[in-house]
Amino acid sequence: MTNTRSKLALYRPYRNAFLIGVGGIVELAPNYLPPVYNSIKKAGGLVIADEVQSGFARTGTNFWGFQNQGIVPDIVTMAKGIGNGIPLGAVVTTPEIAKVLTRRSYFNTFGGNPVCTAAGHAVLKVIERENLQENAHVVGSYLKERLTALKDKHHIIGDVRGRGLILGVELVTDRGLKTPANTEILEIMETMKDLGVLVGKGGFYGNVFRITPPLCFTKEDADFLVDAMDYSMSKL
Repeated sequence: MTNTRSKLALYRPYRNAFLIGVGGIVELAPNYLPPVYNSIKKAGGLVIADEVQSGFARTGTNFWGFQNQGIVPDIVTMAKGIGNGIPLGAVVTTPEIAKVLTRRSYFNTFGGNPVCTAAGHAVLKVIERENLQENAHVVGSYLKERLTALKDKHHIIGDVRGRGLILGVELVTDRGLKTPANTEILEIMETMKDLGVLVGKGGFYGNVFRITPPLCFTKEDADFLVDAMDYSMSKL
């Protein structure tokens, strides 16, 4: 029975991210993933690290989000950041796992597109040459400090979380009850848009600002964003 379960686990990979992006920029607790990885590996399973949002230096502290938990996944999926607007995605894995594809017929209409691949290569060189990981750390820390200070002024802000240039601002109508301000967030978004600031939202209740600006974001840009949010919240 143990062998059967082990074989089944190979077809049920565990997918994770260093933090939950669409779910509201929820950062996993420190040292959460290592024991999870160990449990999956003991069961004969594979672990996939989803780096579509947290990868490519966005967290500022490491190039990949999973490095913040000190683990090495079996498979890493990536997209968006690798192309800087160019449609591009990639999968990295071990030679042993990759051999599986040789046993099946696999087809991708845009697989191996040389133009997109060249763009991805250029993006990687720019990230390294312009030291954008350090910029994500410095500017992201500054932005988080400013957003946290804004929390003292506006009680609608229930929480500020994340790291680097992947931050979340949760809006609530009651901090004690953590009641989602999912209507108010729409009003604030519209006012910010009129001021020239586009910001997305997420979270289970749709009440969390998901702030993931370009890695070239500056402190001046951060000030403009926070000032626009401050003004928009004051207009509620």
